[in-house]
Amino acid sequence: MTFSFTGFLILLLVAAICGAIGRAIAGGSRGGCLVSIAVGFIGALLGSWLARKINLPDLFAISIDRHPFPVIWSIIGAALFVAIVHLISGRR
Repeated sequence: MTFSFTGFLILLLVAAICGAIGRAIAGGSRGGCLVSIAVGFIGALLGSWLARKINLPDLFAISIDRHPFPVIWSIIGAALFVAIVHLISGRR
């Protein structure tokens, strides 16, 4: 995958927004923008994998430099990832 510099910045922004929404849904409060970006990317991978396993279509994917980014599955995957991390680590 190759992205232009502008496309890469837009990808980071979209991942940060999806990660922040997913963290808000699951109750994650620690970390800042970098954590939201990481959670957004992990959520995109987890959510897309889960959607493929149960044969669900991409509900809302945006194209960034001709590469699709699954927004809805990223938010769902991010929320699932944060919830799993809270279950494993034990929330204080």
